[in-house]
Amino acid sequence: MLIMRFLLLFAVLAIGGSVILWSLTGNPRYKTWAWKAFRATVVMLFVFLALFAIERVLAPIA
Repeated sequence: MLIMRFLLLFAVLAIGGSVILWSLTGNPRYKTWAWKAFRATVVMLFVFLALFAIERVLAPIA
């Protein structure tokens, strides 16, 4: 769980930093990178939550 928190913190810092750099420089590369990082973070979060849901469903069986 601690690793997941560090990864989430890193993702938030990376996305926030990219948005700040995009707003300061106007370079669309930063906005594109922030959007890709956001999508990857959301996908990984859904996978992580799906694993928790599967664990809750399969735990009573074992």
